[in-house]
Amino acid sequence: MQAFESQFITVVMPALNEEGYIADAIASLLVGMKTLDYELLVLDGGSTDRTCEVVENLAKSNQHIKLVHNPRRTQSAAMNIAAEVCDPRSTVLVRADCHAIYPPRFVENCASSLVTNDCASVVVSMNAIGRTPLQRAIAAAQNSRIGNGGSRHRRVSASGYVDHGHHAAFDRKVFRSLGGYDESAPFNEDAEFDARLIRAGGRIYLDGPLTINYYPRTSFSSLARQYYRHGWGRANTLLKQSMRPKVRQVLPVIALMTVVFGLVAWPLIGPAAILPAAAYLGLCIGWGMLLAVRTRQLELALSGPAAIAMHMSWAAGFLTRVSGARAPATR
Repeated sequence: MQAFESQFITVVMPALNEEGYIADAIASLLVGMKTLDYELLVLDGGSTDRTCEVVENLAKSNQHIKLVHNPRRTQSAAMNIAAEVCDPRSTVLVRADCHAIYPPRFVENCASSLVTNDCASVVVSMNAIGRTPLQRAIAAAQNSRIGNGGSRHRRVSASGYVDHGHHAAFDRKVFRSLGGYDESAPFNEDAEFDARLIRAGGRIYLDGPLTINYYPRTSFSSLARQYYRHGWGRANTLLKQSMRPKVRQVLPVIALMTVVFGLVAWPLIGPAAILPAAAYLGLCIGWGMLLAVRTRQLELALSGPAAIAMHMSWAAGFLTRVSGARAPATR
């Protein structure tokens, strides 16, 4: 790959009803980009709010910003479409989320990291943050080991080569040679792609200093739907790629089965049946309350219930896919 200073970079931002976040996300991405050759493509999947209007207004003052229609609606399709319709000079694809705030010179540093570390993909860590009390509680759960199971890219991590992470940048040529994202797998497309990339001999580099701030869901219902899809997608990737689940991926399933067993067996063997489930629920709720006391932020007491919602929903989605069920709706 040529030196990053001479590359043309395509920033790809999949969007659907993101009027409350997209302007701030784009503003953070643009910091330090005046010296770069780039385009910022917002792939809109059919927004019914003011997302398109916001992007069009930003494009009036920055000719590099372009709004592109994504008729297939999913994030996977957005990346694949962008890889095809982007400027022919483009050598780097930077994937950006609307629900995020990026560190200064993020795009430039991603492109530089691809070259410096001789890799096909750069991934980053995510630090969840919140605007509302409940969103901050959900963020605390996602940032914790009890919520993320110790996943390296869900916490601030040291740099190094990894087998998976939050996607940030790709060598466009490599991305296209592997067929891009698998659009038949509507969830967990990043991990599925990473499995194919590793098997093809590509390398993935986690760049620690490029950690992004991410806004999670704002309600328990939307959080549950998101994690159900995450679980379904992870199981789909494991089955498709003949991979074994990691311990942290098995634990939520055990927790769900423990709760279900307790509820079913209680009428048969009495209160003793719910002791394991009670221990699990007590651990999560107690952790949330302790976090609230320690930080003097009472809303963080809700981080325990948030972790439970994440575990139960993820496990339900995982088991649903293992049972052979079709994918749930993407939205």
